[in-house]
Amino acid sequence: MGKGNIAEKIILILLILALGFAGGTARLRPKAAAPAPKETAQPRQTEKPQETAPPSQETPSLPETTAPPEETAAPAPTSAPEAYHLSFVGDCTFGSVAGLPGGYLSVVNGDYAYPFAKTVQFFRDDDFTMANLECCLTEETVARAKTFVFRAPPDYANILAEGSVEFATLANNHVLDYGQKGYDDTRAAARAAGVECVGRDEWTVYETERGLRIGVYGVSFGTTAQIRAGVAALKEAGAEFIIAALHWGDEGSYQVNADQKAQAHAAIDAGADFVYGSHPHTLQPMEVYEGKLIVYCMGNWSFGGNTNPRDKDTMILQMTVLRSADGAVEVSDYTVIPCASSGETDRNNYQPVPYAESDEGYQRVLDKLGGDFRGSDLTIGYGYSANE
Repeated sequence: MGKGNIAEKIILILLILALGFAGGTARLRPKAAAPAPKETAQPRQTEKPQETAPPSQETPSLPETTAPPEETAAPAPTSAPEAYHLSFVGDCTFGSVAGLPGGYLSVVNGDYAYPFAKTVQFFRDDDFTMANLECCLTEETVARAKTFVFRAPPDYANILAEGSVEFATLANNHVLDYGQKGYDDTRAAARAAGVECVGRDEWTVYETERGLRIGVYGVSFGTTAQIRAGVAALKEAGAEFIIAALHWGDEGSYQVNADQKAQAHAAIDAGADFVYGSHPHTLQPMEVYEGKLIVYCMGNWSFGGNTNPRDKDTMILQMTVLRSADGAVEVSDYTVIPCASSGETDRNNYQPVPYAESDEGYQRVLDKLGGDFRGSDLTIGYGYSANE
């Protein structure tokens, strides 16, 4: 497929006309180095030149001395908007089911740079990269009684750091796999690696190195009231760009359910600038609502939960955020980079790679995001509840 057709498809999928962003999609420009984290809190606390006379028709022998015309001050320069570049990927699960052949720990084997080796170039020079950290990073061995539990050594937080990820949401259904101890250890491990986090029903304001105050509210299977309260708390705290990180939806589904849509719209109505969705482990359609972007599910990224997922399609979402001279902040453009969550087609090597435009997976990703994919939902062969 030619590049022209692909560009048209991306423009159609991202609904640029509805969003009203200038410039369509575009690759992003470089950023500064890793930023410093900020505090976290619970939302439950709860001129005209002087005119001169025309010259006389008679020329005097000795002209009179006159004052020069008043100089016009040069107009003050207009400040160009400041541009910030943000990147987003999906689920990062750095552990596997215990003893599983070909599992995450045996393949990665302590090589922190390995999982992002084929994609780090997209994140190294942006201002902010965010992922969903969906596992426990702990030495705790007592797990909850669940179908699946995921655990990796605390030092595996360095995978995020090596991948140039500055921020992770812990608002998901696996950060409590090893109880409160596992949850606390996971947060501590991430912060020790220089990665800031937001937890379940929690908000934080993160300031990038170049000064953009990004607010993130996270919740796993929360209520509309919780989402509104979290976004309101971020507005009150002075966040300039607000992200609602919502863990929700139906596992294996390519369709957005009614609760997802209602909560996403409520988040935007409350003041969120972007909705980042996770949990179904599949890409789901993107939507523009009231000029703001919603990604209902980012899909898997470096995902240790399956040694050979039936659906390996995923993506990188990148956006440019502008701050104008009057302090207004808005998204000016964004782009999708279609990827596979594994560099191997017959197994999971846990190392995402970009699709070539000639690969059928490239168009399939765009179809899923545009709501044009007609494949059947994945069948999940086990029971599920919001706490599992």
